Amino acid sequence: MDWGLFLTLMLGGLAVLLLMGMPVAFAFIAVTTVGAYHVLGGERGVLQLARNSAQSVANFQLAPIPLFILMGEILFQTGVAHRAIDAIERVVTRIPGRMSVVTIFGGTIFAALSGSTIANTAMLGSTLLPGMLKRGYHPSMAMGPIMASGAIAMLIPPSALAVLVGSLAGISIAGLLIAGVIPALLLAVLFVVYVVGRSILDPSVAPPDTLEQMSMKERWTPFAIYVLPLTILFFVVIGSLLMGIATPTESAALGSLTALAIGAAYRSLSWAKLGRALMETLKLSVMILFIIAASQTFAQVLSFSGATSGLISAINSFDPTPLMVLLGMIGILLFLGCFIDQVSMLMVTVPVFVPLAQAMGINELVLGVVYLLTMEIGLLTPPFGLLLFVMRGVAPPEIRMRDIYFAVTPFVLIKLFVLGLIVWLPALGTWLPELMGR
Repeated sequence: MDWGLFLTLMLGGLAVLLLMGMPVAFAFIAVTTVGAYHVLGGERGVLQLARNSAQSVANFQLAPIPLFILMGEILFQTGVAHRAIDAIERVVTRIPGRMSVVTIFGGTIFAALSGSTIANTAMLGSTLLPGMLKRGYHPSMAMGPIMASGAIAMLIPPSALAVLVGSLAGISIAGLLIAGVIPALLLAVLFVVYVVGRSILDPSVAPPDTLEQMSMKERWTPFAIYVLPLTILFFVVIGSLLMGIATPTESAALGSLTALAIGAAYRSLSWAKLGRALMETLKLSVMILFIIAASQTFAQVLSFSGATSGLISAINSFDPTPLMVLLGMIGILLFLGCFIDQVSMLMVTVPVFVPLAQAMGINELVLGVVYLLTMEIGLLTPPFGLLLFVMRGVAPPEIRMRDIYFAVTPFVLIKLFVLGLIVWLPALGTWLPELMGR
């Protein structure tokens, strides 16, 4: 069978199953099983799928995924995150768009603690959105920063999807986790600049708050109690990676233990809350591991069918530059992000993009950061951006999807600007890992 036709049938079959509503994990395994049977020799191909699945799931490099998810779930289920947001609100004063800035600060802090975009956005939305709308904030200035800063959890460590990208693409997981730090902080700074600038130009979108009179002690005591201790968790996870004293798996395990200790120290930890955290971790981890189970065989099927080499040869026939190839990958990822979830984007593109990037000499860390940032943008792009629906779930009934699309648009443009900067200045993604390597 012609490689182009085979590639079309594989990807088209996956798209059809997803459109029919089949869960991503089952759709991917179904398509891979059919491809393995056809290309790898009937029953032997299916047996190879089983062997590959066992080897893939047993990969110790995947251990940080459930541990990072568990760490964030413990913080959210125990309510530590909500109390910290209240404490941050007390100390951010006398700045245009104050509550939107609080949202960005809080969202960035908890992105560095949870690694879950959905949990981050849901927590910020349920905690801050009602108060912001009540104080007269324009819906776009209330919802936009919540979704934008919630999505940063995709990029800033600890990110479970960064571990997944590194594992599937053969990129250093520790290097990729560290590579996301500078782009994530740059995004947060630009969000604040936009919010403050828009609030100055049009004060009606973010009315000045009438703050209750509080002493310095009343303002800073909750911050010292509920926010500063969380820096311990950040330094345990990120510091151990940066200093090279722990692997990603070890830092994730230390982070989960530290989150448990923090929850217990605040007397917020109970067996029921721990059970809920474990159950939510289990749901997401099993879905990811199911997809990983078929990933190696999917790549083998494309390779043995000639699809991978055929596509690379077809692209090379146009004599493109590495920049042209990278821009083409970005365009495809941004398009896919409008319609399918992030894990599906990985499964469909990694077996094709990674060999192509290696053939063109594209830096693996740059490719990894591009993947993370395009997936982050995909969370926010209509019509099927996942965080758009999370926001719809926590927003008041009078808020329409059109309002949510309008609110997130400026922040998507900022993310696209940073993506362009990474392509133009790859050092934004490679400098810190290289520094740590030295």
